[in-house]
Amino acid sequence: MKTILNVEGMSCEHCVNHVTKEIKSVNGVKSVKVSLKDKKATIVHKDDISVEALKAAIVTAGYEAP
Repeated sequence: MKTILNVEGMSCEHCVNHVTKEIKSVNGVKSVKVSLKDKKATIVHKDDISVEALKAAIVTAGYEAP
């Protein structure tokens, strides 16, 4: 399954790396691509992972997932 989420508050590549690391820590996430330019995270994951769990990882990293 593929989910694309908005990520607010990123300003540099360090932010991108931090968000990527947090999302990858969610069990069942297969791959993550975070775009600073588009302010989006594209996540490939198992079907049983909720959007809320992915958004929670972004918030844990210190950013917003509206």
